[in-house]
Amino acid sequence: MKDQTEHSVHRITGIIDRLRGPNGCPWDRRQKREDVGRYLLEEVYEVIDAIEQASPNGLKEELGDVLFQILFLAKMAEEAGDFTLSDIVAGISEKMILRHPHVFENAQTLDVEEVRANWQRIKNRERGKGENEVSPIDALPRSMPPLMAAHKITGRAAKKGFDWKDTAGVVEKIGEELAELREAVSEGKKDRIEGEIGDMFLSLVNLCRFVQTNPEDALRSSLRKFTARFSFIEESLKKKGLSPLEATMEEMDCLWNMAKEIERDG
Repeated sequence: MKDQTEHSVHRITGIIDRLRGPNGCPWDRRQKREDVGRYLLEEVYEVIDAIEQASPNGLKEELGDVLFQILFLAKMAEEAGDFTLSDIVAGISEKMILRHPHVFENAQTLDVEEVRANWQRIKNRERGKGENEVSPIDALPRSMPPLMAAHKITGRAAKKGFDWKDTAGVVEKIGEELAELREAVSEGKKDRIEGEIGDMFLSLVNLCRFVQTNPEDALRSSLRKFTARFSFIEESLKKKGLSPLEATMEEMDCLWNMAKEIERDG
């Protein structure tokens, strides 16, 4: 198995060398790191889709696409003289050993929370900071999706003691934000409306933390339901020779409720 894996890795890196070579693919040769970074992000989301669909073959394929983009970036870095694939593997290997002293050094038995706390202490030490010196927004990638960033930032702030006492407090805050949003909408001031919508999102993210729900997972689930229901509307109208633009809102609302009933019935 080890020899087969090494052969497979050698083969794909050889393919990338060929693509980037003088007689390779013009499109691959003109790619920039920023381009590949965007492709990598897209592929990661496809990996998440494959996981949620419980598709082993889909996951295998999407992981391959992610691996290709990673190896492609490594090749570009090697061409620039920055680092090599071996440097990447050596670096992550050393990091994982250092961050798991309970496994590789003193063989301690720790529970999940102790491991998590220990991991964070080691990360802080690597950055040259003490536990109380780390800001909630430290080390967050600037390109991180805002919903994910909000979840992480508010969670980190909560660990510093800045949080509501219970879920009821968060729900009350959502009510306050909704009232402010309604007021902003009635005034018709775009800047204020945008700000209040942002505050509403942030409050909902906090509620997700309290009920132990990932906001991205929740939104993704709702998007899947919306897509399925709207597709049902389109297909139902198509059988009548209509498009959504030709149907009334009452007709589409009725079909929407039918789609919901079908979901409930399984």
